[in-house]
Amino acid sequence: MIKCVTLITGASSGIGADLARVFAANGHHVALVARRADRLNDLAAAIVAAGGAAPLLVPCDLTHLDAGDIIAAALAEAGVEVDILVNNAGFGLFGQSLALDRVQQLEMIAVNIRALTDLSLRFSDSLIRHRGGLLNVASVAAFLPGPGMAVYYASKAYVLSLSDALHNELGRHGVRVTALCPGPVPTEFQRRAGFTAGMDSAVLSVSAAKVALAGYRGLMRGKRIVLPGLGIRAIPFLLRFVPRGFVLMMVGLIQRNR
Repeated sequence: MIKCVTLITGASSGIGADLARVFAANGHHVALVARRADRLNDLAAAIVAAGGAAPLLVPCDLTHLDAGDIIAAALAEAGVEVDILVNNAGFGLFGQSLALDRVQQLEMIAVNIRALTDLSLRFSDSLIRHRGGLLNVASVAAFLPGPGMAVYYASKAYVLSLSDALHNELGRHGVRVTALCPGPVPTEFQRRAGFTAGMDSAVLSVSAAKVALAGYRGLMRGKRIVLPGLGIRAIPFLLRFVPRGFVLMMVGLIQRNR
């Protein structure tokens, strides 16, 4: 009998680490992907100490073109197949797009879009075979234009659009597809992005642990979109009644005042 795993990218910290803990606590054997092997080792030890199965660890940099091949080879060597895929890895950069480093912005696209798409397509047959699930971590930014973080917001819009489409396509084969769209979460994301959280973040903030649990429960229930937190759930609804140009102006104003 082939052993199945829940493959989680960006698992070394933040929402990804909490997703790993939630899945492991609910009896899933997890395979964890991240750049930092030391962080993965620490997380694996914590999962085992909490009574979970020893995770399969795949240190890998998703900015590299061969990342998908490396992950697939590691899974094949371990003799496991993916029944649930969690595309959590991603990062943002704060600032005007013309002023930010172009190479770093292209690396953002490599992680947030290319790697997510590669893994989603690469393991779709396995997800169908095991009637599993796909959880893509997008953001409430997916619903908004993003001056001040233009490429990041655009990348998350792509994730949401792709997830919606795959919810329809893979759903016909018994696969649950969910887009997790959190708002501000106190993690390393802000430091790497290069900004300090403001009042808007404080009001809308939800912990990484709560976001992870909401994402897990949403996937298990087959929800198309999960918006953790009451304030975050209100944003897409309110956007229906506000002109796009006004939203663009307000987001730009908030970003400039960070």
